[in-house]
Amino acid sequence: MRRGRVPVPVAADPTLTDLTPNQRLRRLELTVTRRLDGLLHGERRGLLPGPGSEPAGSREYRPGEDEVRRMDWSVTARTTVPHVREVDADRELTTWLLVDASPSMEYGTAELDKRELAVAAVAAIGFLTAGAGNRLGAQVLTPYGLHRVPARGGRSHLVGLLRGLLAAPRQAGEPDGHRTADEVDLSAALAAVHRTANRRGLVVVISDFLDGLPDDPRSPATWERPLRRLSVRHQVLAVEVVDPRELELPDVGLITLADPETGRRREVWTGDPGLRERYAAAAAAQRDQLRQALRRAGATHLALRTDRDWAADIVRHVHTQRRLALAPAAPRRGGAA
Repeated sequence: MRRGRVPVPVAADPTLTDLTPNQRLRRLELTVTRRLDGLLHGERRGLLPGPGSEPAGSREYRPGEDEVRRMDWSVTARTTVPHVREVDADRELTTWLLVDASPSMEYGTAELDKRELAVAAVAAIGFLTAGAGNRLGAQVLTPYGLHRVPARGGRSHLVGLLRGLLAAPRQAGEPDGHRTADEVDLSAALAAVHRTANRRGLVVVISDFLDGLPDDPRSPATWERPLRRLSVRHQVLAVEVVDPRELELPDVGLITLADPETGRRREVWTGDPGLRERYAAAAAAQRDQLRQALRRAGATHLALRTDRDWAADIVRHVHTQRRLALAPAAPRRGGAA
């Protein structure tokens, strides 16, 4: 077989089977440390006292109101006053997804593009948060506006959401650099999620977070404040989707770069080693700026790359968060442990 004569096969678009969680995710579950205030009996820690299994302290025994079987004998022995145990009600988890499907997410140079990787992340999050009474809703940020999917439970709802994301139309034609009347940015989409997610739960933002990221690293991103508002009430997971060509340029000669959001074009000579070094340094500084903004906003950061095993990255993240949740609290300086 002679080299250079064999046509390179074009990779087909991934199907729903390719993006659904594999065996490595079957026994995992996302750790939610925030207390919830739902209405149904579920498997998560509740916010208010009631029937459940999560200890919430002890209080004095009220004759005629409390059951004797709930007596906290250890506290009663220490205080010589009858006490009963209190538990928090186990509640259901409502997860809201904000999926970025803007033109910048339609870029990819590996097996998946960023938008397909975002769909894979949605499949993993939906699988890891499935449980009794749990619900999953989504807000999809498209070039034509914000599309809302109501929160529902069940596997069929998740599969329908994934099929809708895979079949969603992509940006048609060349962008002109102007937003349409219905188009919103990431900060406005986060504000919409804040208005929709009334009950405490989990909010997952899947994006490249390039929209609204300022050139000056000392300036906050436009989406940082609405993301911080979400993290006050909810547990927030920020899933950053990255392509390797956003981090470094290969030496491929003269290329034409186009901004998918504005349509601006520029020719670049990638054979210049100084240019590639400056590009890599600027990309590293931008990612560090992004990590700092997410940390200030109080969100947990998970980075997924189109050229890496996304399932393995999610497995490592879940195990790390579980260890952090089980680790004892660090003692305060100058005080008791």
